[in-house]
Amino acid sequence: MSIVLLGHGGGGRLMAELIEGLFLPRLGSPDLARADDSAVLPEPGGQIAFTTDSFVVDPPIFPGGDIGRLAVCGTVNDLAASGARPLYLSTAFILEEGLPLETLERVANSMAAAAEEAGVRLVAGDTKVVPRGKADRLFITTSGIGVIPEGMNVSGHHARPGDVVLCSGTLGDHGMAIMVTREKLGFAGPIESDVAPLNGLVEALHPIRHGLHALRDATRGGAAAVLNEIASQSGVAIEVAEEAVPVRPAVRAACELLGIDPLYVANEGKLIAVVAPEVAEEALAIWRAHPLGRDAVRLGEVLESPAGRVHARTPFGTTRLLDRPLGEQLPRIC
Repeated sequence: MSIVLLGHGGGGRLMAELIEGLFLPRLGSPDLARADDSAVLPEPGGQIAFTTDSFVVDPPIFPGGDIGRLAVCGTVNDLAASGARPLYLSTAFILEEGLPLETLERVANSMAAAAEEAGVRLVAGDTKVVPRGKADRLFITTSGIGVIPEGMNVSGHHARPGDVVLCSGTLGDHGMAIMVTREKLGFAGPIESDVAPLNGLVEALHPIRHGLHALRDATRGGAAAVLNEIASQSGVAIEVAEEAVPVRPAVRAACELLGIDPLYVANEGKLIAVVAPEVAEEALAIWRAHPLGRDAVRLGEVLESPAGRVHARTPFGTTRLLDRPLGEQLPRIC
């Protein structure tokens, strides 16, 4: 069969063929191959970080990636943003009847490649199939476990006045790649998603962990949303230098045409870090020496007041409010 059938989720022979013929050859770690009801894992030691995410991106295949890579990287990055070293992932698929098996094979291959790139193991999984029209092709949920190294203590509650805000690279790539592809918009320059595992960027900051106060991966709502979260949690203000905001020319052109502020556009391969001023230059140099941080910038600074507010300082010396977004500018971007 070249498409997903309802029987592929029914627990019988067809499901066994799907798991043994498609998933295990691509995703099969020894843990998955055991086919037990749960993975039994060694105790990693230290504080444990645990997270879960669901992915419904439309379209499921887009320039620069697909829903499989996104599912692995999204969960890895949530663990990394808590300061953890990601170790294990589980994954659950909701498949729509009629989905081409070729699409599912691509997604599974992509997940395996992303897991290897991030250095994590896929240790458990589940598959369900729903009738045509009851879902949109495929949805994926991933959960992850990581261990927090000794001395690492990052939180949105830890930003302090005088801290420096760093950004690991260009903003808006993922959200605009999805938007342009979904709406079939033609632009002169190529726009690709930045989806990538960011745990290497976080591990690289370990030497300055004593001065690393907060980390966020700027996904839904973009950099503006996560800066508002940090400002609110820590009871501080954050000022962004508008001239410092890194945006690729093609993304900037698309944002200007569509009337969208790139600070509010989703990313899947960028970190926001809040660091003590005495380690800011070292942290920036560390990121710029990493392949995923070459375009890292000093984005702004933390102020004492007004608490919970984020604003941008323009090149003209004025400020504009960067409020928390009311909803999603671009639905189903992850």
